[in-house]
Amino acid sequence: MRVMALDLGSKRIGVAVSDLGGSIASPHSVLARSGSQRRDHEAIRKLIVVEEVEALVVGLPLDLDGSTGIAARAVLTEVDRIGTVAGVPIHLQDERMTTVAADRILREADLSASKRRQHVDKIAAAVILQTWLDGRPRS
Repeated sequence: MRVMALDLGSKRIGVAVSDLGGSIASPHSVLARSGSQRRDHEAIRKLIVVEEVEALVVGLPLDLDGSTGIAARAVLTEVDRIGTVAGVPIHLQDERMTTVAADRILREADLSASKRRQHVDKIAAAVILQTWLDGRPRS
């Protein structure tokens, strides 16, 4: 089963996809926010179709204490809207510290700050996806 993950940011959306077996997450792309959620969601829907995705995982930015703060509520609202066009099941994954982990990975790769900014969102999406893949029950 191929799965796609999204790291929904205010300026960019990080995208990652799994292999066909649903075991390994790989960074895919970064979508720049267009200024229109409708256009952004249509771009996501097109990726779902092109990549033949069977499920979507969206990072949920819970507060450090695990509560649902302003950012998480905004993501939940957007997930409801994405659900109207996605055509696949949507799962939520706690994304606390994923951007920090992604930035650390990119620092260890010795990338400049500008290069890290170009890639951090899709790396964060891959961390979100791999965490979800590793945590789901296997049949």
